[in-house]
Amino acid sequence: MDIRCRKGLCKYNDKFVCKAKGVLVDECEVCSTFERDENKEVQDVTRNMFTEEPSYAPQRDSKALEIKCRADCLFNHNGLCVSNGITLNSIKEKPYCVSYLKK
Repeated sequence: MDIRCRKGLCKYNDKFVCKAKGVLVDECEVCSTFERDENKEVQDVTRNMFTEEPSYAPQRDSKALEIKCRADCLFNHNGLCVSNGITLNSIKEKPYCVSYLKK
């Protein structure tokens, strides 16, 4: 499973890849696993977005990460995410699951 996270200030974010042991997406399509790390330096990908590719960490195997989901989403199967990949966005303060599809 490809998991991309754009929430650069999360302590589990490693070059846009989630390194948490498990992820919980709550009823509001928000990643409840998010933990803010004020000491973390966020990679600025917008400054050179047309000249340089951002640095990404290697993709994680889906067996190494359990994604629990409480959202009313097409990919929620008995509380587990069955999508082949998810992206968590950095919109405002909360990391929203932008792979969410309403049933």
